Amino acid sequence: MSEMNRPLVSIITPCYNGERFVKRYFDCILAQTYSPLELIFINDGSTDHTEEIALSYRERLEQKGIRYIYEYQENAGQAAALNRGLKLFTGEYLTWPDSDDVMTPDCIEKKVEFLLENPDVEMVRSNALFIDEITGEKKRALTKRHEKKENIFEDLLLVNEYGGCGCYMISRKLFLRCYPDRDIYISRAGQNWQLLVPAASYSLCGYLDEDLYWIYEQGQSHSRKKRTYAQMYVRWDDFTDILLHALQYSLCNQEYFVKLVRENCARQKFYYAVEENNKQMMKTCIREMRQYGKVTIREYLLFWKKMIQ
Repeated sequence: MSEMNRPLVSIITPCYNGERFVKRYFDCILAQTYSPLELIFINDGSTDHTEEIALSYRERLEQKGIRYIYEYQENAGQAAALNRGLKLFTGEYLTWPDSDDVMTPDCIEKKVEFLLENPDVEMVRSNALFIDEITGEKKRALTKRHEKKENIFEDLLLVNEYGGCGCYMISRKLFLRCYPDRDIYISRAGQNWQLLVPAASYSLCGYLDEDLYWIYEQGQSHSRKKRTYAQMYVRWDDFTDILLHALQYSLCNQEYFVKLVRENCARQKFYYAVEENNKQMMKTCIREMRQYGKVTIREYLLFWKKMIQ
């Protein structure tokens, strides 16, 4: 396919205080082997030199034929920043990598090729490679599936599949089928599942068994910093809130999956409560697991063992 006939791919990236790593991000955009591209970079109220660096790349991006849209907003969180970009993008395909991560040079090209060769699916993902920012140690995101086209809807809901944003690409048509008003639910707890869950309810997801997206692990980043048990309980409640909102835009049995999500939330908090030896939280979680689903024999035994200690 000639370059003139290739579909436009939109890249939306929110960023807050990214001066330490954002040059690496822009360099990976410039290194992409695919064109045409549209880059929408949302500065979420950064107080460092993010804006200066982002604007310094405009000429190089445009010289390579990349349409560059830079937007600034007062700090409102990644989901709000992504939401702003979703109202602006014009591409036939969409991907939304984080500003502290990297796409390999052929990342976009291989995903577009897959979607064009497999018109029966409207989303595709690759492997994610996690890289420790300090030690350089690498590890691959684990996935249970290895089929070319997969139904990952329930696995996403149960967090059995990774939600690394830059691993995924979806079609514009699929996004608009889920969100015709281009408005996702805004939460500071995250932004990926709002897009992925509804999309996976409408389409199988293609799979490329290649490490096309590199996630740099930084201890203080929002999604990777170490949290207290109390913070983890709140985080799971917030995450469950996101999933429940995402279900409203999904093609599924709402009643069944709402119960499944709530049961899983209670189960995740239960195991944190076991680690913390928080008996009151364990009681609450057991009660909620019974209310929305079931408690396994192993969980009952673990519960009573902790209760008599």
